[in-house]
Amino acid sequence: MANEKDLRSNLFGPKKFAEALLAYYENEPAGMALFFNNYSTFEGKPGIYLEDLYVKPAFRGKGIGKSLLLQLIKIAGKRKYGRVEWAVLDWNQSAIDFYNKLGAECMDSWKIFRLTRDKIKKINSSQIV
Repeated sequence: MANEKDLRSNLFGPKKFAEALLAYYENEPAGMALFFNNYSTFEGKPGIYLEDLYVKPAFRGKGIGKSLLLQLIKIAGKRKYGRVEWAVLDWNQSAIDFYNKLGAECMDSWKIFRLTRDKIKKINSSQIV
């Protein structure tokens, strides 16, 4: 589970692994978008992977999520990146509707695979080749 020390080190340390956009509404922290670079060999260009787009429940419906996402798209454009990508859980219909309204394309033919820390450790300690 993420903690403040890890986030501080990974976002603001000597080697930055991710970036974040913060949103405020009437001087109150209201949401954030956490993202990092990826790379497409198909495009031959870097891109942005949006890891988290979060708006506090009290601030939803005020355009904050859309504003964060549009800002991220502007960053991708300025950096001349080829893509902005993210994943959404299949049960999160309000998020799916939100992304569809923006014109995002759902990549139904792709499956996400993941190795967690425990699996990485297990593989690295075995003789799997």
